[in-house]
Amino acid sequence: MLMKRTLALACAAFALPLASPVQAQTTLTFSTWVPRPHHLSLWQENWTKEVEKATGGRVKFNYLPKHPSAPPGTFDAVKDGLVDLSYVTASYTPARHVTPAMAELPGMGDTAVVNSVAYSRIHWKHFHKLGEYNGVKLLAVWTHGPGQMFTKKTVKAIGDIAGLKIRTGGGIAEAVANALGASAFVKPAPESYELLKSGVADGVFFPMESVVSFKLDTVLEQATLFPGGMYSSSFGFFMNQAKWDKLPKQDQAIIEKLAYERAARSNGESWDTADTRGLEALKKANVKIVNADAALVAEVKKRSAPLEADWIKSASAKGVNAKAILAEFRAELKKVAAGK
Repeated sequence: MLMKRTLALACAAFALPLASPVQAQTTLTFSTWVPRPHHLSLWQENWTKEVEKATGGRVKFNYLPKHPSAPPGTFDAVKDGLVDLSYVTASYTPARHVTPAMAELPGMGDTAVVNSVAYSRIHWKHFHKLGEYNGVKLLAVWTHGPGQMFTKKTVKAIGDIAGLKIRTGGGIAEAVANALGASAFVKPAPESYELLKSGVADGVFFPMESVVSFKLDTVLEQATLFPGGMYSSSFGFFMNQAKWDKLPKQDQAIIEKLAYERAARSNGESWDTADTRGLEALKKANVKIVNADAALVAEVKKRSAPLEADWIKSASAKGVNAKAILAEFRAELKKVAAGK
C-alpha cells in the first residue's frame, strides 16, 4: 500500500509541470451616457461580447449601470480611469477635437456607413497623428446618419426657421442652426424630450434614430430632410490608456482586429438600421415628413459655406493641408458609396 501511495505522489508531482498555466483574466468596466436601449449602447455591449469571445474570456467587461460623468466629461472619465471603455461625440468638446468636424459638415454621406467608413479612413491616415485623442487608446471613429431638423411647427422656407429655439449637440450642428437663423443651444441628447415638451425647445437637430431612442414622435410636427444631412456628429470610441498598456500583446492584437474601420462599419450599419426604425416611427405617429425643396437646399448650402472655410482654417492651424484632406474625404465618400 505504501509503495502504491508513493508511486501516485510521484506521478502527480511529475504531472504538475505539464499542466496548462492559468491564464490571467482582465476585467474592464464600460458605460454609456445614452439610455441603455439606444442602439449605441447595444452596439457597445455586442462589441464587448465579441472581444470576450475572441480572447477566449481572457478579457471580460463589466457594465456600470450609472455613467460616472455628464456626457461631455466622458473623454476625461475614461482618461482618468473612472470607466475603462466608452464613447462620446466630439462636438461635446470642440476645443479639444477640431478635426472630427470635417465629417460633420452639411451634405456629406447619405448613410451612416458611408460617412463613418470614409471618415475612419481619413482620420487614421491624416488626423490621428495630431494627437487630439492623446490620453486614451482610441479604438474607432464613426458618425451617425444624416442629421435632420425636427420641429414642433411647420417649416416651408428659410424664413420659417428664424428665431426657432433648436437643441443641438454643439459643434457644426449648432453652427448650422445659427447660420439658418435659428436660436441654437447645446444640451445632451437624453434631455431632448423634456426640452420639447416643456417648450424650452421648438425643435431639435438629430439623426432619424433619435425619434425612437428619445421618444420624440409624440412631441414633433415635422421632419425636414436635407440630402446628406444638415450636419452629422462624429464619435470617438476609446479605452483607458493604462488599462490598454497592461493587456497582453496577443489580446491587444485581437482587440485591434475588431476596432478601427471594422468597428466604424459595423456601427454605421447599426445606425442605419436604427434610422430606418426612426423613419417608420415618424410615419406611424403621422409626423409630417418634408424633403427640403431646391430653394431651401440652396439656402442651407449658401449659409453654411463659411463653416467649411472656418473648419479648413482651424484644421490647417494644426499643420495639415485641410483643404486637400476635405477634398480627399469627399472622394472617399464616393468610393465607399460605390462599395470600394
